Amino acid sequence: MVTASCAPVAQWIEQDGPNVKAGGSIPSGGAFWTLMNDFLLTESELRARGGHKWRKYPPEVLPAFVADLDFKVAPAVQSAFARFVAYQDYVYGAPADLDALYAAFAQWMTRRHGWTPDPALTTATTDVVQGVAATLIAYSAPGEGIIVQTPAYPPFLRVVDGTARHLVENPLLLAGRYTLDVDGLRAAAPYGRVILLCSPHNPTGRVFERDELRQIASIAEEHDLTIVSDEIHADITYDAARHIPMETICPERTVTLTSATKSFNIPGARAALVHFGSAVLKERFDKAFPEHLLGRPSRFGVDATIAAWSDSEAWFHDVMQHLARNRALVAEWVTSRNGIGHVPPEATFLAWLDCRELDLPGSPYEFFLESAKVALGDGRDFGGPGAGHVRLNFGTSKEILSEILARMSHALDEI
Repeated sequence: MVTASCAPVAQWIEQDGPNVKAGGSIPSGGAFWTLMNDFLLTESELRARGGHKWRKYPPEVLPAFVADLDFKVAPAVQSAFARFVAYQDYVYGAPADLDALYAAFAQWMTRRHGWTPDPALTTATTDVVQGVAATLIAYSAPGEGIIVQTPAYPPFLRVVDGTARHLVENPLLLAGRYTLDVDGLRAAAPYGRVILLCSPHNPTGRVFERDELRQIASIAEEHDLTIVSDEIHADITYDAARHIPMETICPERTVTLTSATKSFNIPGARAALVHFGSAVLKERFDKAFPEHLLGRPSRFGVDATIAAWSDSEAWFHDVMQHLARNRALVAEWVTSRNGIGHVPPEATFLAWLDCRELDLPGSPYEFFLESAKVALGDGRDFGGPGAGHVRLNFGTSKEILSEILARMSHALDEI
């Protein structure tokens, strides 16, 4: 069935597709683009899609857990997908497709972050979590320690365990805002082989400052550690916060993992990148894996990512304005409630809510799911420091977010 949000694509394929030359793009005028520029989706449209977020729970539950955006994609990205459908183009790609992806990545990083990564030191993967697993295997041995700043993105913890490595937790400190525990990191360093960094940090939304990154680099140098830096949320920063790529601080020890999937809402496209700060790091990675073992992104993911990084900056600007308003809405809601701790995130579209002072029957996750019919991220999944917390994804429409917060308020008022 073609939903309302998909109808413009079908209309383009039927009416205009045959008139577009091979390798061209969808015409820029007409109703298609008018509809696509309105990036918000209604609840009924979201439930009609096939994604995990809106199908995991029963219809009476509003989901705010997995880090998907409830938005249509940028017009240039949708155009990239539609070309494949229009020409039934599902054949093999060419090696040069990846060269174009690496070039688009370098150009985006130069424009957004003042960092020009060498395309020759880049490898494509299917997603960032695959990159995490691969780098842990390449730069550590079974039983060796992986230092993680907790609370941490749950797949970090699962991958450490799944690759038979030893998790070394270095919890962030909270004093007004979350900060790196430098003394803790220094104490953990002798027990580690890799520092697995999430920068900007998920779930707290911290954007680490230059001094913090320099201290990480200094400790890594002192103890001969490799830094694996997941920077997938790098673009999504607010106010004066500015992401600093770890490779600009310590290239000889840093491997960067990234993707367009968070900024441009295309995780299903399955395309990510690993960038190496030095040729030595890349050579070590390449030697760890026989050719084809890791696989590569599909042509759909490659073309969609190129379209995102090359032709979708204006769309992303509009999305950021919307996310900033939703971020403020969450902060205002928290100030109206007693017993919830919250530091507005400097990056990401995720709010980390401390519910430990609430007198809840059960965990916060269970309470809000059962009493408010709102599905949040369970803080217990983020490591020891996550107990008593929930993670709320505010990357949705104002209407849906307002309903989520209203339901949570009502449930709290009924205690």
